[in-house]
Amino acid sequence: MSQRQIIQVFEQYQKSRMQFVQSVADLAARTQNIEVLQNAGVISMLRPLLLDAVPSIQHTAALALGRLADHSDDLAEAVVKEDILPQLVHSLASQNRFYKKAAAFVLRAVAKHSPELSQAVVACGGVDALVLCLEEFDPGVKEAAAWALGYIARHSASLSQSVVDAGAVPLLVLCLLEPEMALKRIAASTLSDIAKHTPELAQTIVDTGAIAHLAQMILNPDAKLKRQVFSALSQISKHSVSLAEMVIEAEIFPAALACLRDPDEYVRKNVTTLIREVVKHTPELSQVIVNCGGLAAVVDYLGNCHGNLRLPGIMMLGYVAAHSENLAMAVILSKGVPQLSLCLTEETEDHIKAATVWSIGQIGHHTPEHAKAVATAALLPKLLYLYMEASSSEDLQTKSKKALKSILQKCTYLPALEPLLYEAPSNILKHVLCQFSKVLPHDSKARRIFVTSGGLKKVQEIEAESGSPLQEYINTINSCFPEEIVRYIQEHQDTNCTQLNHVCSRER
Repeated sequence: MSQRQIIQVFEQYQKSRMQFVQSVADLAARTQNIEVLQNAGVISMLRPLLLDAVPSIQHTAALALGRLADHSDDLAEAVVKEDILPQLVHSLASQNRFYKKAAAFVLRAVAKHSPELSQAVVACGGVDALVLCLEEFDPGVKEAAAWALGYIARHSASLSQSVVDAGAVPLLVLCLLEPEMALKRIAASTLSDIAKHTPELAQTIVDTGAIAHLAQMILNPDAKLKRQVFSALSQISKHSVSLAEMVIEAEIFPAALACLRDPDEYVRKNVTTLIREVVKHTPELSQVIVNCGGLAAVVDYLGNCHGNLRLPGIMMLGYVAAHSENLAMAVILSKGVPQLSLCLTEETEDHIKAATVWSIGQIGHHTPEHAKAVATAALLPKLLYLYMEASSSEDLQTKSKKALKSILQKCTYLPALEPLLYEAPSNILKHVLCQFSKVLPHDSKARRIFVTSGGLKKVQEIEAESGSPLQEYINTINSCFPEEIVRYIQEHQDTNCTQLNHVCSRER
């Protein structure tokens, strides 16, 4: 056999290996092929090819493993059990950029499924290796490494701390300054995943000067970048007053409010989330947002979206209103109440309705004037319905009851209270009658209307235990009217409003 023939044998072997890994990589890209590949024991076949003498075979084998691990946690666990991760991590330091990208993809595909699988990546030195990749010249390698670190960090505070301890944060901040848009996006996303867990982790990101760099990108034309930028700023702001103040000091408002009109719905949602995370802390931070036009902008935003996109805006109005009477009045003057009423009518998900009910309660519980603003929007019957509706979730019922009671305790606008006399159960009715017992003794016009509208007649029909608060309120209400009128109504339960009006005139 000639030398050429011998070489051809090796060439054929190399060609077959290349064809095998390329075919597996292509097959692994389609979900319907995964089970067959798994049953054929493909992972154990790919493992030795990661150490192949041919670089292209190595990185294609890694790509195939990444696609398999990405598909399910079972396959990701199989990759871990085959002891492939230490091999990948060891090779990361010395291989070419194609292999590094593929190896980082495998680490990401394993880590994404669970904290336990992420911990397996950390345990084999994966985080340190990925951080070294952030120092590579090639932006594709940096992007793959940042992406993998983000998937590790998002699971828990301890995993995020592992990423921080490996020195990733300063390098991720430097990635924000790179010209490649994809790298900027992934770096911002990973910083967001780190910041979300604890104030300490968020502070670590702030200490590297990340806020200033993020703030410079809020008006970038790239929508996907803006999503991640506003997400990161939200995750930093949510933890404490001091962190929220640092975001405000970066002077992103009022410029960020322009993004509430962005064509991308997730940019709009993330801006609203940022505003919510800022205003929830203190009246002073809420006032900053109010002063720059944030309330009106969020109310407009709520009118142009639906479903879960509305949730941060709904909660933002509630947080602002909760702080003080003046801020609650600012929400009212910004037409927040009609917009919340619309949300309550249009939305079908109970958790969105519950948030809306909570915000309405925060607006209406301050003073009679605030309660009247809610009452005149016909919200009290809606709250009562949601509380009494059997299909409402427990959380929605609880929040509806709490909001209704808090508003009723301040409401002195009787025309809005009277319809509740006919529908409310006794535990709500006592609050309604309490308000009538406060107002009627001092308002003769209200007393006359109460009689002629049938309100007093309805009070006589209410069954209350002797000595109960409900009975005391009924007695107080009855004492506001001449005994003859009360007795006449009690004796003539079928009396209509015209007859009552005649009786009232005669008694006067």
